[in-house]
Amino acid sequence: MTTAVLFDMDGVILEGPRTEPDVYANAADAALVELEADPSPSQRRDFRRHDYDRIRDHCVDLDVDPAEFWRLKETYASSRTHDRLRDGERGTYDDIDAIRDLADRTTVGLVTNNRHETAEFVADYLGFDFDVVRGRDPTFEGYDRRKPDPYYIEEALDALDITEGVYVGDSPKDVVAGRAAGLETAFVRRPHNRARERPANATYDLESLQEVVDVLESAGGNG
Repeated sequence: MTTAVLFDMDGVILEGPRTEPDVYANAADAALVELEADPSPSQRRDFRRHDYDRIRDHCVDLDVDPAEFWRLKETYASSRTHDRLRDGERGTYDDIDAIRDLADRTTVGLVTNNRHETAEFVADYLGFDFDVVRGRDPTFEGYDRRKPDPYYIEEALDALDITEGVYVGDSPKDVVAGRAAGLETAFVRRPHNRARERPANATYDLESLQEVVDVLESAGGNG
């Protein structure tokens, strides 16, 4: 049986554990301009965050479609993120070539809490031959389905028609989601999580993506 190796993106491939808050703040401002909305300063602060209950309320007050605002905010955030990657403002870790090596040996995929548009961009921009790429949908429901919910990991496994594998992440929620999806989990060490205790139920604790090859052999994957 083929074993899949699925990778998280932020903190595993891209440096840093998450998208910079300013990216979302500026994306919210751009979405409000496009929608010709004029929020109060306190409303604008909420729009710049991810509290979508308040965002829904403010959209009603401003006669704005909440779903359209959220979609635009996600789109502008993706665009800015892609520019930052092209300009070198956000880098990648120096061990990601291990993913290319693994792609020659077994099924590999990318599953992230980040936006699906950005996940596809990263896969293409960095030249990864992933068998499946899955990020969050640009909807309120899509945001709710982020890890530790296993939803997107399970979708990726269904698309691959695979039930066994390893999920590689950098946070406890990655371990929770991977285990909930029935996978083994590899917790990879990065500068931002170096001092963190090994998450409960993490199958492997790795210093580098190069060690994932050993994990693959241990899990019995051979393509």
